[in-house]
Amino acid sequence: MSQELIAADVVIVGAGAAGLTLAHALTAPGGRRLSIVLVEAPEGPLRPPDRTWCFWEKPEGEYEDAVVASWRRLRVHGPDGERIERELDALRYKMVPSTRFEEVVSERLGSTSGVRRVTATAHEVRQVSEGAEVRCTTVDGDELTVRGKSLYDSRPPRVRPPSRTTLLQHFRGWFVHTDGPVFDPDVVELMDFRVPQPRHGLAFGYVLPLGPRDALVEYTEFSRAPLSRQAYESALELYTREVLKLGPLLVRGAEEGVIAMTDARFPRRAGSAAFRIGAAGGATRPATGYTFAAVQRQTREIADGLRIEGRATAPAPHPRRALAMDAVLLRALDTGRIDGPDFFTSLFRHTPPDRLLRFLDGRTRLWEDIRIGFTTPVRPMLRTALELPLLRRTAQRGPGAHGGGRTPPLAEEGTDDTPAGPGPRPRL
Repeated sequence: MSQELIAADVVIVGAGAAGLTLAHALTAPGGRRLSIVLVEAPEGPLRPPDRTWCFWEKPEGEYEDAVVASWRRLRVHGPDGERIERELDALRYKMVPSTRFEEVVSERLGSTSGVRRVTATAHEVRQVSEGAEVRCTTVDGDELTVRGKSLYDSRPPRVRPPSRTTLLQHFRGWFVHTDGPVFDPDVVELMDFRVPQPRHGLAFGYVLPLGPRDALVEYTEFSRAPLSRQAYESALELYTREVLKLGPLLVRGAEEGVIAMTDARFPRRAGSAAFRIGAAGGATRPATGYTFAAVQRQTREIADGLRIEGRATAPAPHPRRALAMDAVLLRALDTGRIDGPDFFTSLFRHTPPDRLLRFLDGRTRLWEDIRIGFTTPVRPMLRTALELPLLRRTAQRGPGAHGGGRTPPLAEEGTDDTPAGPGPRPRL
């Protein structure tokens, strides 16, 4: 058994959305030229599963060549059948398959110098005098140490940090092909509450049309525990047949996943030169499950700090005010003080769509947050806000990361460098 040491300026552990995006951002023109080693897991359970990310941004984005579909119109159905349809102005809702994203980024990295990709199983990350290092095992069973002046780890933590509230956003989706043209390719069904609601939490359908006869159709719940495979299949059968009335259809593929919606605090620093990024560093928005857009923001800031300022850091993916509001919402949903379907339907009914999406990204001004707040049930939300500081954070069972990499309707796309079942998009 041989041993090898590789040294670089920057070490990135994990080749999911966060790892690939950071590697790409570090190779942008201008600034310092850095040597980079990207450690990616071999084929198997540690490699992130294929999934679809959804997010919103301006029409022309940095990864536009990875986008397979985009939409300008969003629709929500209330539990009573109310239909709310809005058109975006400056933003577009976009869908990016993880496989396509990896192809695009890999091609770009392949045309640049200074990036070395290593396939190995990462083990211990530790601080050393020169920075930080990760000890790995290659596919041949050899020992490998990768050392850098700074190290960014996107692997999910083994244990989820303590929280006051944790709900699971769990889902299963079908890629369907119908006999006739039944989908409007211009409209995303973001949340459809015309499905039976669970005793605790909420449930909704989600439809991403890919053409008049093709779509990704998902059934999603926010609750404390996932369902059985048969329960998801039954819910999807009911939704496609009785609610959407799609008629005969062919299921060409499926995806599923679990995303932790939690007010836990994810530490971003693992040492003076070691940092956690992506979902492992708190990039998943607690109240929605969206991750992809926050990953882009976080990795750009990291890359600018290293390339331009020569400073290693891992900035917060979300503003404190946004996280505080998410904590209140999660607690109010978990206690049943607010009705989830009514809450989200009202939010869409009273808030301009571009403002709402900026709100979900944590990019609204204080006065905009206040206006949105008054569209929610004020008394139960205020009671919950006053209660939260009195609650203790407790340890949570279950995996430390968001286990399905999809994209939630209002969430952002989904998960990141997480070993889990296949899944797509971001959502609420």
